[in-house]
Amino acid sequence: MDLPVMPPVKPMLAKPVKKIPPGMQYEAKWDGFRAIVHVDGDEVVIGSRTGKPLTRYFPELAAELPANLPDRCVIDGEIVIAHEGRLDFDRLTERIHPAASRVKLLAEQTPASFVAFDLLALGDVSLLDTPLAERRALLADALAGARAPVHLAPATTDAALAQEWFERYEGAGLDGIIAKPLDLPYRPDARLMFKIKHERTADAVVAGYRFHKSGPVVGSLLLGLYDASGALQHVGVCAAFSMKRREELIEELEPLRMDPPAGHPWAAWTDETAHESARLPGAQSRWTGKKDLSWVALRPERVVEVAYDHMEGDRFRHTAQFRRWRPDREPADCTYTQLEEPVRYDLSEVLAP
Repeated sequence: MDLPVMPPVKPMLAKPVKKIPPGMQYEAKWDGFRAIVHVDGDEVVIGSRTGKPLTRYFPELAAELPANLPDRCVIDGEIVIAHEGRLDFDRLTERIHPAASRVKLLAEQTPASFVAFDLLALGDVSLLDTPLAERRALLADALAGARAPVHLAPATTDAALAQEWFERYEGAGLDGIIAKPLDLPYRPDARLMFKIKHERTADAVVAGYRFHKSGPVVGSLLLGLYDASGALQHVGVCAAFSMKRREELIEELEPLRMDPPAGHPWAAWTDETAHESARLPGAQSRWTGKKDLSWVALRPERVVEVAYDHMEGDRFRHTAQFRRWRPDREPADCTYTQLEEPVRYDLSEVLAP
């Protein structure tokens, strides 16, 4: 492979803002795996956000990309999997599997798509210093003949339409809007774009915490919601505390500590089979590897209000943000029924040419 922009490349990033800024290019924020695709003839490299290769996990894309992209190019985009008209991040994460046979089976059962939204190089020319508006025009022209599973991400310079997308596309599993200055060059690993994400609040039960990597202070609070059967399901964590607040939380939560955790709703978390029938903290993932996922059990008596962007199945898709303690709320009232569900919207309509 011999391209003007060679792998690995870390993608350009976005910083959060509250409102859609004016005078920019707007795109939907895709909920998948960010990927930089390098194509040189039949040679394909798919790199992750961190620069690690993803090619082996998406053989169906590696086979289709050369036929749907220019012969020599570098393209920034998102790998997604759709299920019943919505993006499905859980099915996407199943692809990160060590067994090639398993990856091959999943590629046949739940094939992935690639949504392209930026062009870093074309032929022998690097476009890193080219303004976004020009890169977008070149990308649209380069993908004029592309067919599924390769798609050109919809884009607009109409802020009113972007606001409409923000409200409508969530029903298809997209989680916000990306705003890009029209004169923006491409700068790998720099936060020069803007992201506007949905935010909602929910009351959740604090049923444990994990220590921070720096030492014996709180790293994150483990959150739970009660399902229809009355079982407390682990739905995610909230974090991003100051170091002073992390120290304070250790003392504040000490009276609730259960050691040993006998009788705790998640006491069976060390039993791998228990994770098959309930959402418990501590399940090993393909991402965390051998990371220490142990946690401190707390009596599930305190309620916290957290902000979240959206749900992925029965859990918070991203780390929730602490808003305030709710001493006026009962843990038993922290159920899934309080969660707002976006109106359904078919993903195929988002990607329609």
